[in-house]
Amino acid sequence: MNLFKSALVVIVCGSLFSCTATAPNIKERDGSANITQAQAQSRSNLVSEVSYQLSFTLTGETQFSGVTKMNFALSSIESALTIDLNKANINKLLINGQNIYPNYNGAYLTINPRLLSVGQNSIEIGYSREHSTNGEGLHRFKDPVDGNVYLYSHFEPAAAQQMFAVFDQPDLKATYQITVEAPLSWHVISTMRETHVEDIGNSQIWTFPTTPKLSPYNFSMHAGPYHVWEDSSGKYPMRLFARQSVAEQVSPEDWFTYTKQGLTFFDDYFDIDYPFKKYDQLLVPDFLYGAMENAGAITFAESRFMYKDTMTAAQRQRLAGVIMHEMAHQWFGDLVTMKWWNGLWLNESFASFMGTLATSEATEFDHAWRTFYATGKQSAYEQDSLVTTHPIEVPVASSSNAFDNIDAITYSKGASALKQLRHLLGEETFQKGVQQYLKQYSYQNAELDDFINSLATASNRDLTQWTQDWLYQAGVNTLKAQYQCENYRISQFSLIQTAPSKDLPTLREQRVQVALFRASRHLVHQGKTVAVTYKGAVTEVPELIGEYCPDLVYPNFDDWGFVKVELDERSFETAKAQLNKISDPLLRSMLWQSMWDSVSDGHSSIEQFINVALVNAPKEKDYTILGQVIDYLKQAQNTLNSMAPNHQAYAKKVSKALTQMSLRMTMEHQKDADFQRRWFDAYITLASDNAALGHLADILAGNAPIQGLNISQDLRWKIIIQLNRHDYPRRAALLENESKLDRSDSGQKSAIAAEASRPQADLKREWLHRIEHDTQLPFSKKRVAMNYLYPSEQKLLSAATAEQRLANLVELDNKGPVFMRAYNRALIPTACTNANIDALNQVLNTQTDLSKMTRRALLETRQKEQRCVTMSEVLAK
Repeated sequence: MNLFKSALVVIVCGSLFSCTATAPNIKERDGSANITQAQAQSRSNLVSEVSYQLSFTLTGETQFSGVTKMNFALSSIESALTIDLNKANINKLLINGQNIYPNYNGAYLTINPRLLSVGQNSIEIGYSREHSTNGEGLHRFKDPVDGNVYLYSHFEPAAAQQMFAVFDQPDLKATYQITVEAPLSWHVISTMRETHVEDIGNSQIWTFPTTPKLSPYNFSMHAGPYHVWEDSSGKYPMRLFARQSVAEQVSPEDWFTYTKQGLTFFDDYFDIDYPFKKYDQLLVPDFLYGAMENAGAITFAESRFMYKDTMTAAQRQRLAGVIMHEMAHQWFGDLVTMKWWNGLWLNESFASFMGTLATSEATEFDHAWRTFYATGKQSAYEQDSLVTTHPIEVPVASSSNAFDNIDAITYSKGASALKQLRHLLGEETFQKGVQQYLKQYSYQNAELDDFINSLATASNRDLTQWTQDWLYQAGVNTLKAQYQCENYRISQFSLIQTAPSKDLPTLREQRVQVALFRASRHLVHQGKTVAVTYKGAVTEVPELIGEYCPDLVYPNFDDWGFVKVELDERSFETAKAQLNKISDPLLRSMLWQSMWDSVSDGHSSIEQFINVALVNAPKEKDYTILGQVIDYLKQAQNTLNSMAPNHQAYAKKVSKALTQMSLRMTMEHQKDADFQRRWFDAYITLASDNAALGHLADILAGNAPIQGLNISQDLRWKIIIQLNRHDYPRRAALLENESKLDRSDSGQKSAIAAEASRPQADLKREWLHRIEHDTQLPFSKKRVAMNYLYPSEQKLLSAATAEQRLANLVELDNKGPVFMRAYNRALIPTACTNANIDALNQVLNTQTDLSKMTRRALLETRQKEQRCVTMSEVLAK
């Protein structure tokens, strides 16, 4: 039954419930599902020895029902206790055997302390609830192809309460024993493997054994008629699950291979056997993130790891990397868990570091650190250069703020800092400290100091200053080599470290490698390389005095350090002229990045970069670097589009040149499927003129096949989206026909992308209204529409609703962080103009009720707009 919001004191008597009263004068929560750190600490001071017995009845309909039996010990009964349970209809409440009318506000129950005892207590709550449809709690998805219903849970940071009654905070670890009634054709998956399945008519009862101690967000339960693959060839039994209608898109051999490789690596590295006995992985729809480390039952987003063609090398590497990331969490995150959400960065940074290490050492992708440099690390440099930069370790006021600062600083800067610390301490010492930490705090909660102290003990080194500089101070430093030569020999050499600003003055200690190079007609030769621990503003490097005067110096060779490199003038000119002659792929990747940084920082023009790319990109033989360069070119084209009407003639010229280059390279790589698909993907994305669009339409129709290239369903949709985006004459008919052929969930989302991207004012307004107000459209589809609504070249259409979108921000903020994270990223107006900067300033100066997340997004958008204006001015010179 639906219950009203109770007053502070409520007394009710009836045949079902005993009379009781709530306790006055308690420290109030705010009535929402959120809990502050202080409130969580207060609750964990009272509560211990928690265990849950959970039973669920699942029918596949939009509601489910459940019973939570929770046992726990109390150290005091001086104040009321709250139990989290979100938007449920409670039909039973037993407190230590008494029937009680619940004091429930829709977010949590408040338990009168007079009904509790010091020592052991038992509470039983029966309820029903709607399934979630936004990717949190117990999410329900109905397959449009076959009508099958699939459920999966997602609880991070504090959404377990959307599925059962719980103390929803990470430091109240508990055991879980679950029983599930589900339809006959369904599988039920949880942390443990089921011990018994009993048929009862049209249903089955699944019984699971008690789990080890877990934080609520690490527990999970998933159910539905999933297709299952099994592999017991390794040390631990493995299973892989996916929806029936998409099972043919899964390559289980790759999944099981990388999983076995990872489990072997981590067992050895951590010196602790994998703690959850079996290893299940599920591909699930509508997922909010890439993957989630639920103990023993990891979930992955279908949209990121499922393809309608053979996986490319890049796609296989991404799969391996994410499997390793989530696997590292099974020890660091699940076995040992943070006490509060300020520790989330360490959880994610460590998994990013260890995931990359495992991928590089345990799989065929021994170049994983190069990929990390070109992707995650560059995102971290970018994020750390924004006005909204923040320390790696930041306070988190409440569970609602847990993801406020979850970004590339959290994942990749943190991982880079750990990598740098490993260089400082030595690989074996770092590993020993990690092992000590995991063994000491197994099945417990720990804090940053616990981790740092374990490393300090292992290394016999005081890490106080390192921790302060790296984890509690924001900003990325810049490193530059400064040297003089006499008679063709180095006479003076030093490393110059600078801080980003007066507001961020920290200069850090790091260990890097400095490498010298000399250029000849056919090759850039590597000379002497020295390892240097630098700190402060100036560090002399006497080891290089007397060496031949170099043509190129790179002061972070092999990417040991987290620092932006500013090339000296001679080195920059050598890099531009000799790029394709540099044999070391990581150095080549870093030089490409230095040249792009020079453009985005306003030091050189985008034209210079494009000219270098047009010459060198076709010569690039490294698959990873090619992907990096193509990404720069896509950014360059989008930036030029944003500058319109400035430089419009040049933008068209560039677009045509890049498109022609991509098509030419697609045809040249007919014997190398990975390179061919990478170049063809670039061709689709960069195509905008009538000739290229017409050619894509012919390819789609089968009238212009390219030797060696398979036009998969994924590629067909990419082409259709591009044709609609640029208003190709037959775009609507092509979209309609393809939608009839592909009625899958991914097909429906691609159709939304194609329609939303079409440059028609009425369609734009209709989709904007649906995004902001349609309560029936699933969030996963709204998110697709957001991302495709205003492509960079559709500036006038974006401007037509820009004022409305800014005016609606305060109201939209009430939809919560899941919605606003996507909305802010896609729909805060951009125009590369001073006028738009003024509009953003107006909102920042007048709308004081905006959430921290949305205000941060506005500040970042304003800075990027300022950067775009500067790049336009540099191009005009």
